Amino acid sequence: MRQRFQWAGITAVLLLAAHWSMAQRWRNSMYGEGWIENAETVKTAREVPFRSTPIPEWTNAPAFDKDVFTFARVRYTRLPRGSATWQGGFWYSDFPDSDLNLSFRLQQMTSIKVDPNGRVIDLTDPELYNYPWIYMVEPGLMALEDDEIPILKNYLLNGGFMMADDFWGASQWGNFERQIKRVFPEREFVELSLDHPVFKGVFELPGPKNKLQVPNVVIGRQAESTGITWEVKEGEPCTEVHIKAMMDDKGRMMVLACHNTDYGDGWEREGEDTYFFHRFAENISYPMAINIILYAMTH
Repeated sequence: MRQRFQWAGITAVLLLAAHWSMAQRWRNSMYGEGWIENAETVKTAREVPFRSTPIPEWTNAPAFDKDVFTFARVRYTRLPRGSATWQGGFWYSDFPDSDLNLSFRLQQMTSIKVDPNGRVIDLTDPELYNYPWIYMVEPGLMALEDDEIPILKNYLLNGGFMMADDFWGASQWGNFERQIKRVFPEREFVELSLDHPVFKGVFELPGPKNKLQVPNVVIGRQAESTGITWEVKEGEPCTEVHIKAMMDDKGRMMVLACHNTDYGDGWEREGEDTYFFHRFAENISYPMAINIILYAMTH
């Protein structure tokens, strides 16, 4: 069955500050990522204890219950152990903190009403069409199931938008591209130029593109002295940031792939290091995410 989205309610966004400035919510030590016990059944980000900074709760007026933006994270199958591209994270990397922190900042800094709980969604879930914006982390390790392919194709062709983030190197890009080409064998990714609205829709993000690279927090904390903002995968220094998109026949963006950068760590780890917060979270990760979300909602 064909279904088509309509973005509810939002045609313009008011930035609720005279200039982009956030107060850091501080935590004195890092909490490492790990396995989540209910990985196969968890439905919202609030069901999992936060791993980093305590995240405020908020509510929306009842009139906005059905008129909110929801951070919807895709739960996917991972490549089997032993695959050439096996090393890396899972669908729940940075979860739940990245989801909730971005949701909190979005409703704090703009006029958008945001679901305070987030959502974890399987591509085969009938509720997928309730979420016009979905997020996939570490998709360089994704393996789409056969029954997910027509569903994802229908979702994207009928107004859905997918953001892919935090995958590094040629090998991980190759796997991600192969998986998406199973959905759209006739379509290609195109590199976005810096004059695209994604880079200046709400916040002006100056180039060059490599200045928009966000590393994991360990590398990021050291970047003040080392200057290194990239990760190394399979011996490859992943220095070049790529922001690529796949369009439908009318030129509407369906998939946005953020390669050789980790915007999710900027959301997740905002409270663990002052330098990381100001350089990467405040100046890159959050502005980039808000630009992407607003672009998706208005195109």
